[in-house]
Amino acid sequence: MIILNKQQILDKFDADTITLLLKEGFIAFSQQQVQMPPVQHLLFEQANGDCCIKSGYLQGDSQFVVKVSGGFYDNPAQGLASNQGLMMAFSAQTGEPQALLLDEGWLTALRTALAGRIAAELCAPKHISAMGIIGTGMQARLHLIYLKSVISCRQLWVWGRSETALEEYRQYAEDEGFEVNTTQNATELARHCQLIVTTTPSREPILHAADIQPGTHITAVGADGAGKHELSPELVTKADKILVDSWAQCTEFGEISQASQQGLLAAHTLTEMGSVLAQGISFRDNDQQITLADLTGLGIQDVQIVKGILA
Repeated sequence: MIILNKQQILDKFDADTITLLLKEGFIAFSQQQVQMPPVQHLLFEQANGDCCIKSGYLQGDSQFVVKVSGGFYDNPAQGLASNQGLMMAFSAQTGEPQALLLDEGWLTALRTALAGRIAAELCAPKHISAMGIIGTGMQARLHLIYLKSVISCRQLWVWGRSETALEEYRQYAEDEGFEVNTTQNATELARHCQLIVTTTPSREPILHAADIQPGTHITAVGADGAGKHELSPELVTKADKILVDSWAQCTEFGEISQASQQGLLAAHTLTEMGSVLAQGISFRDNDQQITLADLTGLGIQDVQIVKGILA
């Protein structure tokens, strides 16, 4: 069995190659070529933490993957990373363990950010005067890195709850070539931005319907478990078009789940990312539409990123 530590994994990571694998995975999922059992969720209220277990198998592959991913949001105060985890690959012929990837949560973070890049390719308006990032953590940083390759705009607004974290993010983003405005007022951010990415584990809405201007695209990646919501149900309902990674997951516990369960999306069509990728077209019809991409994270993404690392 191969055992790889975080540095060995990162040394093998190629963003462009893995992005192509992720696109193939999304398409296969929407074409029902993937076995992907329901996500297992664990919640640790006393530690402000949660953990999910995801797994997947792409029809015809020689291996399947099981991933354990934790988020413990008080960890930074203790000098620890918020994200933790590992991935395991097994033979689909014999069940034997083939590889243990001790990625410390990085592969989950990377494949999430790359999915955000794919969503931007499909949904972003042509003219963006400023991008907005909700959050200041690892996912907020990784999204910025990978959006650079598909979005030419270098004007950035960043929202966070901590002045210290905002200042640290400002320095990071300026080093990446962005002109940065920081704010603790999400309405101010939304007023300036046509592309917004929400990356926090918030359990109460940060953005509301009145905040969002026509022509805005929002990619929401924070709601990966029940109770997490960065957008109000009214904002979700305001979207002209909604892209989801999985209809089943997003309506159960994604960003759109509250609105869906309240019956507010009866007039909306939820389109899976894999279906749009298979057609090779843009999801956006015009630059006045409000579009929303709800990304809950799929086991097939873990299958594909492991495939890319072990190739």
